[in-house]
Amino acid sequence: MLYSEFTLKKAKRDFGLTTVEAGRFLPPTEPINPSLYLTESLIEGLPLATATGSEKARSELIISPILVEVRKILQRQVSLFSGEDFTVEPELGLSGVCDFLISRSPEQILIEAPAIVIVEAKKADLKVGLGQCAAEMVAAQKFNEINNIPIATIYGSVSSGTVWRFLKLEAKTLTIDLNDYAVPPVEPLLGMLVWMVRDG
Repeated sequence: MLYSEFTLKKAKRDFGLTTVEAGRFLPPTEPINPSLYLTESLIEGLPLATATGSEKARSELIISPILVEVRKILQRQVSLFSGEDFTVEPELGLSGVCDFLISRSPEQILIEAPAIVIVEAKKADLKVGLGQCAAEMVAAQKFNEINNIPIATIYGSVSSGTVWRFLKLEAKTLTIDLNDYAVPPVEPLLGMLVWMVRDG
């Protein structure tokens, strides 16, 4: 079984998760101004990704440049993986590829604990991606425990590039922020993502 086969209902059942639907669960965060690189990337990439509408275009032209910027802001002391196999416990269905994974380890060749943020790209209905993202967050939680670097909170996002919805996993409680955060503007999103990776 693969991450992509999980619905939210199945993830809740298989992993014993309790879901909490909430408003914004992040503390107030300061917006961060994008670099010239990100500004130009989004000027070119947003219209292209929106016009073609494909998940791959949105992933490559919007989500990826934003996450690369987060890594740059954090002085490359975190690692960013795109499309990497993240099989943790295949017998539980925790196998397959994550669209994006951020670890607090600076090592870039291999995924090292602690994995902290999972981002799943979707082209339209974000609700469809919640189960897949939740399963990947459970995998990150188990991955950190296996590597003896457990952390209290794993963050996740299901994103179309222009819209981001956030989740957090603490023990077996999955909190889903019912707000959608739009891009543009990118400044508030950068502030939230940097907080998750550095301070969350």
